[in-house]
Amino acid sequence: MSAPAEGAAIPLADTDATLAFGARLAAIVRPGDVITLAGPLGAGKTSIARGLLAALGLAGEAPSPSFAIVQPYDVPEVRLPVWHVDLYRLDDPAEVEELGLEDDRGDGLLIVEWPDRAGPGAWPDALAITLAMAPDGGRCLTAAVPPAWSARWPI
Repeated sequence: MSAPAEGAAIPLADTDATLAFGARLAAIVRPGDVITLAGPLGAGKTSIARGLLAALGLAGEAPSPSFAIVQPYDVPEVRLPVWHVDLYRLDDPAEVEELGLEDDRGDGLLIVEWPDRAGPGAWPDALAITLAMAPDGGRCLTAAVPPAWSARWPI
C-alpha cells in the first residue's frame, strides 16, 4: 500500500489510530518545526499532540492546554523542547503575539491547535493538519505540506 500524498485523506479509525499518527509525526519532527492542528471540537487534535508527545518521551498523558493556552515541555521530559498551544479561547489574533511563541521556536517544536485564531497567514511554514469527522465515527486527516516538510511527507 502506498502512502497518501499531500492533500489526500488519511483515515483514522479511532483514538488509537490518531495517537499512532502523532507518534509517527514524532519520528520526523525537527527543531524549529511548527505543526498546526485544525478541525472541530472532538476531532482529535489533542490526541495527535498526545501521541506525538508520548513518542518524544513524555511520561503520562499530556493535558489539554485549553485553559493554560500554552503548555511547555522541556528536555529531559521530551527529546526536544515542545510548546503545545491551544488558541481556542483567544478572541483577537493580536493576543497570539503576546504569548511569545516565536521567541524560542528555533530550539523546539510548536504544536498549535485552533491556528485560525491567529489570523490568516500565521505560520506559513507549518505542516497544516486538518481533521474532520468521518461518517463511520472515525476521523479523516488532510495536510498542507510546506517545502520544509516535503522531503519528510508523507509519513
